[in-house]
Amino acid sequence: MTSAGDRSARVWRRFRRTFAPSATYALITATLLVFLGQLLPGSRVTDALLFSPAYLLPETGLPFEPWRLLTVALVHSPQLILHVAFNMVALWMFGQQLESAIGTGRFLAVYALSTLGGSVAVVYLGAPFQGVVGASGAVFGLLGAFFIVARKVGANTVGLVVMIALNLGIGFVVRSISWQAHVGGLLTGMLAAWIIVETRKRSQRTRQAVLLGAVTVALLAAAFVPAFV
Repeated sequence: MTSAGDRSARVWRRFRRTFAPSATYALITATLLVFLGQLLPGSRVTDALLFSPAYLLPETGLPFEPWRLLTVALVHSPQLILHVAFNMVALWMFGQQLESAIGTGRFLAVYALSTLGGSVAVVYLGAPFQGVVGASGAVFGLLGAFFIVARKVGANTVGLVVMIALNLGIGFVVRSISWQAHVGGLLTGMLAAWIIVETRKRSQRTRQAVLLGAVTVALLAAAFVPAFV
C-alpha cells in the first residue's frame, strides 16, 4: 500500500516534469519576445540580428559580425506573422519530443549546430548580400534529427519524410524562402543526431562531446574561410 503523501509526491513530480521550463519553451519564449521587439516602431532589432554572408566578407565594407550566424534564428519577417508562427509551432511539436529523447544539453547542441549549418549553407549557396531571417534552418535540423532518432528506434518515418520533402520543395519554389538554410540545417541536424545516437552509452560521452565539437569547429572554419581567401 502507498500513503496519501506518497501519491501526492508522485503527482507533484509528474506535474513538475510536465510544466517545468524546458529548453524548447525557453527558445520559443525568447524568439517570440524578440519578434515583439521587431514590431516596435523604429525598431532596429531585425537589422541587428539578421544574417548575410556580407558580414563575414571584409571586402563588402560591412563590419565583421560572425555572431549573426546564430542570432539569425531569433528574428523573423515582421511583415509575415505566419513565418514565426510556423517555426514556433514546429519547434513546439518536435522540440519537446526530441529534447525528451536525447536530453536538454544535446537538444540545444542540435538546435545551435543546425542554425550554424543553415547559415554556412547560405554563405556558399547564397548571394553575398542575401539577408536571411528565421529559425527555419534550426527547425529543419530538428526534423532531420527527429528522423535519425526515430529510425534508430524502429519507428515509421514515412509521414515525416513526406513532410520534410514537401517543405523543402516549397523552399525551392517560393523565392523569398532561403532553401539554402533549410538544406544546411537539415543535413547538420541529421549529422549531429547520428553522432548522438551512435555514442549514447555512458562510456562514450567523451567521444560524443569530441565529435560534436569537431562538427562545430568544421562549420565555423567553413564559415570563416571566405573571409581569408
